[in-house]
Amino acid sequence: MVYGSARFRPPEEARAALVQAEAGGDAQQIARAKLAVRNSRYYDLARQFARLVAEDSQKRPESERITICTGGGPGIMEAANRGAHEAGARNVGLNIALPHEQSGNSYITPELSFKFHYFALRKMHFMMRAKALVAFPGGFGTLDELFEVLTLVQTGKAKPVPIVLFGTEFWKRLIDFQVLVEEGTISAADLKLFSLTDDPQEAWDRIQAFYKL
Repeated sequence: MVYGSARFRPPEEARAALVQAEAGGDAQQIARAKLAVRNSRYYDLARQFARLVAEDSQKRPESERITICTGGGPGIMEAANRGAHEAGARNVGLNIALPHEQSGNSYITPELSFKFHYFALRKMHFMMRAKALVAFPGGFGTLDELFEVLTLVQTGKAKPVPIVLFGTEFWKRLIDFQVLVEEGTISAADLKLFSLTDDPQEAWDRIQAFYKL
């Protein structure tokens, strides 16, 4: 499973929006456009990661293959589906019916695009099928999905899987997990439930090491 913000745009789109903002926008619009350009690197990294996984997996026996699956929407989800699609691999989208998001992105394998009405049921299917979780920077939805997985694995309600947080600076700024240890709300061992990285190959290497692929 690949999670992350639905708001991150492809670099070329983000740069085009910045040019437009600089041509006729105010300071606030330009600042937002510059932030979008900065965050667009995560789109590229998610795309690279998914393509790497898909290309490598297709060389393996069927039983050892890992299929890219996302929430089916835009942003990081689109990037991961796109990377797998570009590698010629089948990939899955578990979309959610939202007022502003009516269909899955165009890179999902058509027969593997599913739509859910309830978040809870969608997350259940995420966990039933996930062999690994790679979480890119995101908002409330990403955090909801990440912490549900961490809680299920921590409490033994779900099987252990590799959990990789992509974007070291982002996650360290957002959450000081060490404070939870210091306050006694989690154990030091719980910090081993996940790892941080900024490199697509390193993320894939950790997943392969977990399964001894």
